[in-house]
Amino acid sequence: MRMVIAAVVAMMSSVAMAGEIEDAHRQAVAGRDSYWNCLGQEYSRVNNKGMSGQDFTLHIASVCPSERQNFRVSLVDYLSMQFPNADAGAHMTTDNNAIGLAQKDIARAFIKSHAAALK
Repeated sequence: MRMVIAAVVAMMSSVAMAGEIEDAHRQAVAGRDSYWNCLGQEYSRVNNKGMSGQDFTLHIASVCPSERQNFRVSLVDYLSMQFPNADAGAHMTTDNNAIGLAQKDIARAFIKSHAAALK
C-alpha cells in the first residue's frame, strides 16, 4: 500500500512540475512576442527613417527596456526549470544571445530596407 501511495505522489508531483514548465514556456514565448512587437514598432517609426544603419543599430539596443527585461526574466525562469542542472551562466548566455539576435534581425531589416530605398 505504501508503494502505491508513493507512486501516486510521485506521479502527481511530476504532473505538477510539467504544468509549471509549460506555464513558464508560455510566459517566455509571450515575453519574446512582446519584445519583438516593441522592436517592430520602433522599426516602423517615421523619425527613424533618416538614421544611418549604425545609428539605428545603436538605437535599437536601447529601446523597449521593460519588454526586454520581461523577456529576459521569463526566458531564464523557463530555462532554469527545463534544465535545472545546467549552470545559471549558461542560461544567461542563451538569454543574451536571444536578445542580441532579435536586435540584430531588426537592425539587418532596417539596413536592408534603407539600402533598397537609396537605389
